[in-house]
Formats: sequence, structure tokens, C-alpha cells
Amino acid sequence: MSKTYSISELANEFDLTTRSIRFYEDQELLHPTRRGQTRVYSSKDRVRLKLTIRGKRLGFSLAEIRELFELWDETRSGSKKQLNLMLSKIAERRAALDQQMKDITMVQLELESAEIRCRQALEELNQKQREEEQMETDTTSPSSSATTH
Repeated sequence: MSKTYSISELANEFDLTTRSIRFYEDQELLHPTRRGQTRVYSSKDRVRLKLTIRGKRLGFSLAEIRELFELWDETRSGSKKQLNLMLSKIAERRAALDQQMKDITMVQLELESAEIRCRQALEELNQKQREEEQMETDTTSPSSSATTH
């Protein structure tokens, strides 16, 4: 008989809430059996949960993960179709990440440019304020009015 797991054991092992695990079950990613009201997870469910977490970390949607699981379940082993689908999903994810990196680089350049413009404008305002203060000091100082010959 293979090892089984309770929902709290899986939650603790993968640092998830039991609610998250029930959500994955609702999404048909996990298929626990029941003993009365208690969910009993198999080793297969544990592996699927681990793969779900890994897939999410890689940016796959739950629908994509479920699609891969369904292909796996149909063939009971890695098939050409499943591997090709996985390669396709990886390529799509890489393309999306590459675009995000380009977008982030562009935003960083725009922020840098805006920061430079703000600092220049602030320096110009500070310089103007210093000049105005100097002019006020020059016109109100006693030495400037007493220098007429």
C-alpha cells in the first residue's frame, strides 16, 4: 500500500494553506479519496501538488498545468505529444519573460530620464532662489546704499 497524506501534512510540507490545496482540488489538479469527511491524498497527488507549485513558479496557468496532467494521465507516461506541448509552453513562457524584461528595461530608462529632468529642474529652482536671495541681500544691505560717491 502506498503512502497517503492528510491535507494538513501536505500544507505543512509545501508551506501552503489547506484552502489552497482545496482550491487545487476544485481545479481538478488533485484527486484525493475520502474517508468520511477526511480527504486522503495519494503519493500521486503529492507529486501533482509539487508539480503544480513548480509550474506556477514558472508562470504557467492552472489551466496549462491541468492540460499537461491530462496528457500525462491519458498516456500514463511521458509521450511525444506531452513533451512537445511542454516545449511549446516553455517557449511561450520564455517569450513572455523576454518581453517583460524588455518592458522593464524601457521603464527603467524612462524613470532614469524623468529623474534626471526632475533633478535638473530642482537645481534650476534652487539656483534661481539663491540668486533672488542674493539680490534681496544686496539691495537691503547698508554697504550697498552707502557706496555712492
